[in-house]
This record gives sequence, structure tokens and C-alpha cells, in this order.
Amino acid sequence: MSLAIRPARRADGRAFLDLVVALANFEKLPPPDAGARRRLLRDAFGKRPQYRLWVAILDRKVVAYAIFFFTYSSFLARPTLYLEDIFVHPDARGRGVATAMMRELAAEARRLGCGRFEWMVLDWNERAVRLYRGLGAKEMKQWVLYRVEGKGLKLKRSSLSTRPPSRGGAILP
Repeated sequence: MSLAIRPARRADGRAFLDLVVALANFEKLPPPDAGARRRLLRDAFGKRPQYRLWVAILDRKVVAYAIFFFTYSSFLARPTLYLEDIFVHPDARGRGVATAMMRELAAEARRLGCGRFEWMVLDWNERAVRLYRGLGAKEMKQWVLYRVEGKGLKLKRSSLSTRPPSRGGAILP
């Protein structure tokens, strides 16, 4: 078995998109449409990449990918490597691909001086949860994810708000 993990190249684009579709099927979600597929490739390989994309090559075939980017911890005063997606094709599971990818990502976080390496997992994905726990990751039960998307990006006015927002958008004391 020959396994390599590396930054994706433009030539990996088709295999990457196929894996994104496989992930959508796994999560029982609609796959990205044609426009989203174009944006995924542009945002990975364009002049101003929006995220980093790594792939795992097993026996000369792209079998997994990881999308990650950086956030910042104000308390640690260090960047955080945030893993948006990791997906291993079902045919390649159980061969150490996900473990190897996670170890490489953790090494990248250390190399870049990150204070954290974070990600989320669907609660029903028990196999992934076992992997992450086995790697020493801690579940952050006290944190709750909030999301605004689509037309909701124009936030409603909160009933808790007592003053109109400042010009910059933040309500300041």
C-alpha cells in the first residue's frame, strides 16, 4: 500500500469534485450544482485561494480530501487551523487514510504556529467520533454552532437590541 498526502494540484480537481459528491451522498445532502463546483475549483486553485485543499493518494488514486483554512484565537493570540471537511472514499476506509491525514494536518498546524486544530463532526458519524477520540481530540460540549445562510445573511433586528447599530455595524457601549 502506497499512501501520500499532499496539497492538491489543479489536475486533482475532477477527483476532488467526485469526492465532494460522494460526501454529499454519505451525508444524504444534495451535491453541489454546476456553479458551486466551478466555485470550489476557483476558490481552491484561483489567484486568491479561499481555502487550502489537501488530497490523499492511495496506490496512485485520489481517495480522500481535506479542506481547511485559518481562524484566529484572541485568547491564545495564535491562528487556529480549522478543518472544514475531511472525507475518505468508502472503498479506502479502514486503511489508515483518515488517521494519516489528521496527523499531517496537526503537523501543519504545529509548523505554522497554530494554537489549535479544530473541526466539527456530525453526531451520527460514530466511526469518525471514535477516530477523533482515539487521536486525543476533546469534544467541546459547551460550544453550540449557530448559522445564518442564504437570504438570512441579512440579519433580522434582535428584540434584545436597545440601540440602533453604529455605522460600523457593532453596538458599542
